[in-house]
Amino acid sequence: MTKNTLPLILGITGASGLIYAVRALKFLLEAEYSIELVASKSTYIVWQAEQNIRMPPNPEEQEQFWRQQAGVELAGKLRCHPWSDVGANIASGSFRTLGMVIMPCSMSTVAKLAAGLSSDLLERASDVQLKEGRKLVIVPRETPFSLIHLRNLTTLAEAGARIVPAIPAWYHNPQSIEDLVDFVVARALDQLDIDCIPINRWEGK
Repeated sequence: MTKNTLPLILGITGASGLIYAVRALKFLLEAEYSIELVASKSTYIVWQAEQNIRMPPNPEEQEQFWRQQAGVELAGKLRCHPWSDVGANIASGSFRTLGMVIMPCSMSTVAKLAAGLSSDLLERASDVQLKEGRKLVIVPRETPFSLIHLRNLTTLAEAGARIVPAIPAWYHNPQSIEDLVDFVVARALDQLDIDCIPINRWEGK
């Protein structure tokens, strides 16, 4: 039984750095959040390229896949949606949520959202958050940013999205790659008033 009644939407795109999504899912499920997950079509390709792992397309098998990657078998609630299912619950503004975080977010997805395009479920769910005035957090993973990238991100920020680039910090004395990743994930979830990641926060000298 999850302690949080409203679900959080986790969108995952084909940007490099899927470890951000895995670590976010780990801490959210351990904290008993309810997660509605949708991965874009290109995410399947990136998993194969980065980890030599095949992500199953079937929603039930995909749930087990993500739980295995996150190392969380039973905690929380996870429902996976096919990228093509534009009739899913998260495609409607009448389906209430805590908001949505896209992590990592590709520049292709950023461009489509900035133009108001909804060609798949992830884009439609994102558009719904904006039109309903709900929280949409975007974690772009690209470098360097072109002028086009910056203008698209500015458009989304002006529309109400929060932009949290995947830029780690070092003042918390990270000891591993996971420490660097977790800092970014924690700062992204801060935008949704979610505090479930044990990081060393700055408290002054």
